[in-house]
Amino acid sequence: MIELHPVTLADKTWIDPIVLAENSPSADYNFGNIFLWDETYRQQVGRLGDRMICMPCYEAAPFFAWPVGSGDAAPVLAEMGAYAAARGFPLVLRGVTADHLPLVRDLWGDGCNLEPERDLWDYLYEAEKLDTLAGKHLHGKRNHIHRFEQENDWSFSPIAPADIPACRQMLDRWMETCGEDERDGIEDEYRAICRAFQHYEDLGLEGGMLRSGSDLVAFSIGEMTSADTFDAHFEKAYAHVNGAYTMINREFVRYIRRVHPQVRWINREDDTGRPSLRQSKLSYHPDRMVEKYKVVLQNG
Repeated sequence: MIELHPVTLADKTWIDPIVLAENSPSADYNFGNIFLWDETYRQQVGRLGDRMICMPCYEAAPFFAWPVGSGDAAPVLAEMGAYAAARGFPLVLRGVTADHLPLVRDLWGDGCNLEPERDLWDYLYEAEKLDTLAGKHLHGKRNHIHRFEQENDWSFSPIAPADIPACRQMLDRWMETCGEDERDGIEDEYRAICRAFQHYEDLGLEGGMLRSGSDLVAFSIGEMTSADTFDAHFEKAYAHVNGAYTMINREFVRYIRRVHPQVRWINREDDTGRPSLRQSKLSYHPDRMVEKYKVVLQNG
């Protein structure tokens, strides 16, 4: 039987092993994203066998995330269908990756609708590529790096708990100065980042910060999401500092590769359909996309 409750920090102890067992590069499943964005998505979570049930409650029509974990997913999906039916709504699954589609087709065939949700597809990059920025396609990125290095007496360092107040102060200044194209969904993201700072150690987050002289000009925060994939949750830099975004991206990836030499992929998450963000992520020429689908059971 499915029993759900609002997500709390204590859920990390049982969710982390389940997510690692799924071993998906998707950014949707790791506990950090579930917890950090909960003020927006208000997720209910529960455990069924060795799988996690997650039901966000921010939309009028209820839906489930794909039940990640290990073991046979079919009986878990059947329980989710029964849970939905008992409450009078159809079984709708989101965050369904291409890896899950064969099971979906085996279980339901033409009895379900599959809808690609392109705005939610994650961008995956070879970590080595973001480290070296080699190749003609990334020539412009190298130019941004060179300009930043020429114009700044810079330093990079990992974020320690003592650095959190300075990062929070920079975030507040960034909020005051960010451009119009960065303002879509900014309040939700701001709350999520503040939550990351508040629970930085408890969540096991890792971050890096970039300084020009003594001034903090950029930071990035993320966590491991699978055996070989690091998920970059947040990246903020002052737009008026030439090359700051490109520089924090490169330096943070270099740091992650040092502390996690097994990392092959960097997940820079989705673009939410924002044209400026999509252009930025495409400009790094992603090596893979984590395709995600919405599945609606027709007889649900």
